[in-house]
This record gives sequence, C-alpha cells and structure tokens, in this order.
Amino acid sequence: MRRVLVALLFLSLAAPATSVLAQDDVVVYLVRHAERAEDGTEDPPISEAGETRARLIGRMLQNAGVTDIYSTNYQRTRATAEPTAARLGLEVQPYAPRDLAAFARQLLETPGRHLVGGHSNTTPALVRELGGDPGEPIDESEYDRLYIVVADGDGVSTVLLRFGVPFPG
Repeated sequence: MRRVLVALLFLSLAAPATSVLAQDDVVVYLVRHAERAEDGTEDPPISEAGETRARLIGRMLQNAGVTDIYSTNYQRTRATAEPTAARLGLEVQPYAPRDLAAFARQLLETPGRHLVGGHSNTTPALVRELGGDPGEPIDESEYDRLYIVVADGDGVSTVLLRFGVPFPG
C-alpha cells in the first residue's frame, strides 16, 4: 500500500500540470499490459491481479488530463486500458505495434496526454521511438512500470515510475 501511495504522490509531482504545458506539448503515459491469465492461447486475458493493476492505472491517471487512450489489439492490453477509458469517458483506440515509428510520429504530432498500453518488447521500443530513455529491458514477469514521456519545447524527458505490486526481480 505504501508503494502505491508513493507512486501516486510522485505521479502527481512528475506529471506536468495542465497549466504548465504549452498547447502543442505532448505527454505519453506508457504501460505494459497487466498480469495475464495463462489460458494456453496466444491472446490470453488478464488475471485477477491484472484487473487490480488495470483499475489502479485508472485511479492514478484520473486527474492527469488524459485525452487519448491507445492499445494493441490483444485482450490483455485492451483490458489494461479499459478501466481508465471507462473512468474518463474515452474510447480505447487500436494501434499497430509493428510500425512503432509511425505511431510515435502520430503521438508526437497530436498535442495532449496519451495513455498507451503495450507489451514487454513494444513499450520500451515506443519510449525510444518517442525520443525517451526506456532503461533496462522489461522482464517477462515485470508489470509495474509506468513511463511518462514529455515532449515539449525543451526536448523530450522520461520519468519511470513503479506502481502496484512490485516486480520481484
């Protein structure tokens, strides 16, 4: 619980206030899909722990001014983004993870605050395409990263937060 409260506090400090952002600035919140329920298929849903994490993302970003929500077209990424979309009255828009360079350009050309749900390989790659620093690769059992990439008149900056149940590694 303490870790969640610290993450929420830090998120409120790290996320630029709406009045501070210029009209053409871009903030992108990036998360890997929440914990998946192994069901033997190539497109598994999220687990109960994943549902808890997905709801936490929605609570964390409820006052962040999110304007757009994107997800790959997999059950686990959509289910991770849906609680935030429902809370904010937004629709989850699909994006093609096979062309991250084009998607990054689209995000950088669309002022606002965007939540993007991805995967252990696509999330760091998209951070890099946005001009940010993804840090170390995401482990297969790691679900607690929240990247905040800010592109403004001064360039691009990256903040990496941890939230929810911590990664055991």
